[in-house]
Amino acid sequence: MISLTVNGETRRTAASTIADLVRELELDPAKVAVEHNGVIAPRSELGEQKVAEGDSLEIVHFVGGGQDDDTWTVAGRTFKSRLIVGTGKYKDFEQNAAALEASGAEIVTVAVRRVNVSDPKAPMLTDYIDPKKTTYLPNTAGCFTADDAIRTLRLAREAGGWDLVKLEVLGEAKTLYPDMRETLKATEVLAKEGFLPMVYCVDDPIAAKQLEEAGAVAVMPLGAPIGSGLGIQNQVTIRLIVEGANVPVLVDAGVGTASDAAVAMELGCDGVLMNTAIAEAKDPIRMARAMKLSVEAGREAYLAGRMGRRKYADPSSPLAGLI
Repeated sequence: MISLTVNGETRRTAASTIADLVRELELDPAKVAVEHNGVIAPRSELGEQKVAEGDSLEIVHFVGGGQDDDTWTVAGRTFKSRLIVGTGKYKDFEQNAAALEASGAEIVTVAVRRVNVSDPKAPMLTDYIDPKKTTYLPNTAGCFTADDAIRTLRLAREAGGWDLVKLEVLGEAKTLYPDMRETLKATEVLAKEGFLPMVYCVDDPIAAKQLEEAGAVAVMPLGAPIGSGLGIQNQVTIRLIVEGANVPVLVDAGVGTASDAAVAMELGCDGVLMNTAIAEAKDPIRMARAMKLSVEAGREAYLAGRMGRRKYADPSSPLAGLI
């Protein structure tokens, strides 16, 4: 054992190299920078540079300025933004890309559609939103059977290599409610084929648990019908789903404005997915920014723990000692 100074604190270690020390600290050598006795240690040489008694090291990494590390993880992938946005209903791809930037979202849902063979050079979404910088989440919007949804996602994986996908199997066109029997069937098949399905479902804690057991990596209960903008209609069942889930829970569908997104987060959801609420706003860019702030505010409120509800008034100032 030797004694070192690491980030200003004395530490005893059995490590023989800088890389060994970094791993002992449960850090990834590929994600840190190290100064060794006042000299920057090249990352490629951390496994070769020896540490000795009395050495001084500074180990740093990047963090969000002024923010804590409140990230969320789905299927082993970690994200900072808890807002997922769609890519439909915008006037053009340029507006879509601007709204995405304003929202701060790191994931976008994308529908899988046939290539326009009559105009193969027509603009495509990937020309405006780089899939190397933003996580594409292929979805099965418009599918009404498990077989159609499975077929669609197989094509999506072939096209872009995506295994993290959003599954939705609709029951009928008027309400766009999910057909849970077909949804469960598709979830089981996709999970067996190595897909990581995030699954749109009814706001039913029993159905959500069944999806989780079938292989869903996240459950996405609707707040209200798709595109309705009605906000969360049943906060009780959403909260029950959150309490019973061992995978992320994200409200999907029904959000109309910023307060709806905040409510979803205050209920303890891991995130919110929306499209129409931003795309059909009079100013989509400003609404995207509002949604970003509301998701952050709702999350902060949930972590803070709201005050208890009371039947009667309770004065902020004591009544004793009044003049």
